[in-house]
Amino acid sequence: KHPFTHYCGGGGTGGCPPVGIQLEGLILPPVLTIDVVLGLLGNLVALWIFCFKLKTWNPNTLFLFNLVIADFLALVSLPLRIDALLRRHWVFGDGLCRINLFLMFSNRTASIALMTVVAIYRYFKVVHPHHRFNAMTKRQAALVSVFVWLLVISPRVPMLAYSHIKGSGNRTQCFFFTSYKEASRAIIILVGMHRILTVLEFVIPLAMLTFCSVRISCFLKQRQMGKPEKIRKAMRVCTAIVVVFLVCFLPTTVTTIGVWVVRTYRPWDCSAFYTFTQLTIVSLGLNFLNSALDPIIYVFSSSMFRKALCSSLPPSLRCGNDAAAENTSTSTSASASGTQTVELRSIGVRSRNEAM
Repeated sequence: KHPFTHYCGGGGTGGCPPVGIQLEGLILPPVLTIDVVLGLLGNLVALWIFCFKLKTWNPNTLFLFNLVIADFLALVSLPLRIDALLRRHWVFGDGLCRINLFLMFSNRTASIALMTVVAIYRYFKVVHPHHRFNAMTKRQAALVSVFVWLLVISPRVPMLAYSHIKGSGNRTQCFFFTSYKEASRAIIILVGMHRILTVLEFVIPLAMLTFCSVRISCFLKQRQMGKPEKIRKAMRVCTAIVVVFLVCFLPTTVTTIGVWVVRTYRPWDCSAFYTFTQLTIVSLGLNFLNSALDPIIYVFSSSMFRKALCSSLPPSLRCGNDAAAENTSTSTSASASGTQTVELRSIGVRSRNEAM
């Protein structure tokens, strides 16, 4: 059995034998490797921008920075998981097993929660510009971030209290449980709570994201007053968040519900169970793709981040406005320099004439 078996239903449902062992070993390593490489590249650049290029911070910037931290927590956990899939056994011990599973599941919740906070912040800025929510200080934004992290971590803390190591010698594995027959009552309750959270933490934020996007769109179309660029900018933010949210988290939510329904109402239907299990395995790769796609949200959601990023690029690669500004600045400097040279020559000529 393999490390991701916990996510796919463990040792099978009813009389069905374990499934997905060969598929997860074939598909997940390359997919997760791509997630790690792209995620590290994008988030290292984002971290560099946040730490060394942004001169001023606002609440929105602080929320995005926390999203970077959440992505790194997932990225540092995936190499161990990739290694376990390639070796076909877990070699890092019980402590790292608990931390690894905790980080993997916490990242999903943290990413969803922080993306939702960013969307809500944008909603109040656009639709209710005079609301006191927009007067939030950086200190208050930090407290909101702490609250979000506590809300994210609290339901996952019990995962750290139990050993998830199964087997012995060089055949040990790190996963939630092997099967319902082998799992303790506490683990069964923990797995049930995890499945409920997987569904709720997708459905509720999706409803909030949809509401914010629709309200922003309607508000700006009614009061555009000749500012179509403002509409496009705000809608790009909402669209980027919703697209990343759906691509990364919808497949896992649907397949989780599918496995749950089959286990509960059709325990004899091995074909359906195998289908949903295999889809769940594939969806895991998309689940962690959010760490690679989140930098897109940073670019669309923060003008300060976007300007800092563009100003850090070579002039030929800079954004349109920044490149134009650079060219204008260069032309202005050259013009000023030329004017100054002409004036100096004129002064020199006058001085020689006066001397004669």
